[in-house]
Amino acid sequence: MTTPDIIYTKVDEAPELASASLLPIIQRFAKAADITVGTKDISLAGRILATFPENLTDDQRISDDLAALGELVKTASANVVKLPNISASVPQLVAAITELQGKGFNIPNYPETPETDAEKEIRARYDGIKGSAVNPVLREGNSDRRAATAVKNYAQNNPHRMGAWSADSKTRVASMSGGDFFSNETSVTLAEDTTAKIVLETANGETVLKDGLSYPAGTVLDATYMSASALDAFLADEIEKTKAEGILFSLHMKATMMKVSDPIIFGHAVRAFLAPVFEAHGDKMAELGVNPNQGLGDLLARVKDDAENMAAIDACMAERPPMYMVDSDKGITNLHVSSDVIIDASMPALIRAGGKGWGPDGQEDDAVCVIPDNSYAPVYDESIAFFKENGALDPATAGTVQNLGLMAQKAEEYGSHPTTFEIAEAGTVKMIASDGTVLHSHDVQAGDIWRSASARKAPIEDWVALAIARQKATGFRSIFWLDANRAHDAQLIQYVKPLLEAAGVADKFEIMAPREATRASLETITKGENTIAITGNVLRDYLTDLFPILELATSAKMLSIVKLMQGGGLFETGAGGSAPKHVQQLHSEGHLRWDSLGEFCALGESFNFLADAKGNAKARVLGDAVDAATQGILDDNRSPGRKVGQPDNRDSHYWFARYWAEALAAQTTDAEMAAEFAPIAKALAEGEAAIIAELDATEGSEADTGGYYLNDPVKLAAVMRPSATLNAIID
Repeated sequence: MTTPDIIYTKVDEAPELASASLLPIIQRFAKAADITVGTKDISLAGRILATFPENLTDDQRISDDLAALGELVKTASANVVKLPNISASVPQLVAAITELQGKGFNIPNYPETPETDAEKEIRARYDGIKGSAVNPVLREGNSDRRAATAVKNYAQNNPHRMGAWSADSKTRVASMSGGDFFSNETSVTLAEDTTAKIVLETANGETVLKDGLSYPAGTVLDATYMSASALDAFLADEIEKTKAEGILFSLHMKATMMKVSDPIIFGHAVRAFLAPVFEAHGDKMAELGVNPNQGLGDLLARVKDDAENMAAIDACMAERPPMYMVDSDKGITNLHVSSDVIIDASMPALIRAGGKGWGPDGQEDDAVCVIPDNSYAPVYDESIAFFKENGALDPATAGTVQNLGLMAQKAEEYGSHPTTFEIAEAGTVKMIASDGTVLHSHDVQAGDIWRSASARKAPIEDWVALAIARQKATGFRSIFWLDANRAHDAQLIQYVKPLLEAAGVADKFEIMAPREATRASLETITKGENTIAITGNVLRDYLTDLFPILELATSAKMLSIVKLMQGGGLFETGAGGSAPKHVQQLHSEGHLRWDSLGEFCALGESFNFLADAKGNAKARVLGDAVDAATQGILDDNRSPGRKVGQPDNRDSHYWFARYWAEALAAQTTDAEMAAEFAPIAKALAEGEAAIIAELDATEGSEADTGGYYLNDPVKLAAVMRPSATLNAIID
């Protein structure tokens, strides 16, 4: 079967709901340029079903689209528009499994504590789905993320609200001063192709944790661990400090991406916060199936009928500092579910709000932001210090921070499940090459978290080349965010400096540790100037939320281009962190506030890439018209509103189609396309009243899409395409 010219990914939650409305419009317009737009299913539900085909009937089986896309992105012909997908924490995975089972899919339960070989095999297959399972497969290139010109112009002309910062704010970041991943890290650059294994040597013998690892010559290979005892002591100390300060306690992690380490760290925090309860009732809670890693919400659900336990919890919570809340009205705390508070979204939101978080009383207050590992915590710590000194950033005058991120071929996948372990007993973890060379060695205790990650030579060289090209194109201040005192970064610097010198551009770049780079970047954009942050993978993830949320009020409107190393293009459409709340609002109130601006920006880039790659002049016309339509959406304020009664996502798609058609009808480059779209533009304009009325009729009432993780296509289309007038014009 012929591969479509453009692949549009089928994903989850709000972006997938929006696709049901937007994709038919895209496919109709693309058809005018003989461009086919197909779909591939990388949703959590799709990944689950593709993993257990033997459990399904012939009618239920689906292809492994993620694997197929993984092969496509290694070719020059790849042109993929990737919407944000669920990474999947364990609670999300379990919820999706339950929903699919309820729909008649005979898939197995997720084994929390596998005992038999069959259960272990099922667990291993599910573990390949959870966490950041999609991105490493598709990102066969490095990241180029920046605010689209139209979006930045709009933000400056229509500055969003920023919380006021006070010099005497008590908000602060707390991180471990030792015993964490940062302080224990070791790193080497491999001189030759290497195979290796990871073993745990104890008094009882040697256990192979992972075998068959393979790395090409030039790979930067890291290993480190976090001390469980140091973590517990740190958490206990911060809880007491926070209580004395009289402000909110908050924990900021990324349990979705760091899918092994961060849920464990999260569990330590739950246990530390309820330490007196675990000391007095730990055995009873264990009998009830309590696992602190699953969060306070799961814990409370399991012990709610035990009066003695509940009384102890209530007494303990009364003595603890007030907690940062996910939803104070519903009593959902920071520690309820590990995936509810995701650092790259939660910290920028708190900083944008003037260092304030919501407390259990429904009021805003200062907060202690606990980020146990000190690798990247300095970014947020320095941001808070800067705004205490200088006041909030002014979006009307601020410059921009663009980002070039090293991520190709699973670079710096610190959350990678196969090489992260919770240590079962005290001993020494070693990474040993096949020739017997010990690459890394760490003495560990039971409960410590050990992990390894790598970055290969070709992606590193491509990343530096991308930085050189981008700096040349813009002339912006360009900073490599690398800490010479960190083991991994020191190895990268040994790559970066010679490559810059060989290209004759060393004088155009700076190298700074994350703390210093944060301040330099904030000083630059405060003056209205621009800078490029050239970072590793995790910082790419964090900074492309932090700066866009400060500059634009959202990270969902970023232009995100992955220049695939084999010549193809992957066009990402922004972050999906707020997607769950959007789905809930649609289901309960018939209003979808998801903003598809990220899709509009990515779509224009995809058409332009296709024009260059295949010499399709009509694709260029479509891409230019998309840019004009996007500018129209912003200039005329056609983005979705937050509340029922305001225009929503479906309204914005009508206006996008109309502006797109009008731009195509007005352009003079391609007379044939102008003639084709002139009547469409006329029909969309003349049908405005009827279309808006038909869209508005859905507001304020419950909407049934037939599911959460797996929608019913017919029901979804009925909800997301409710205007017969619009459908008739498009179809």
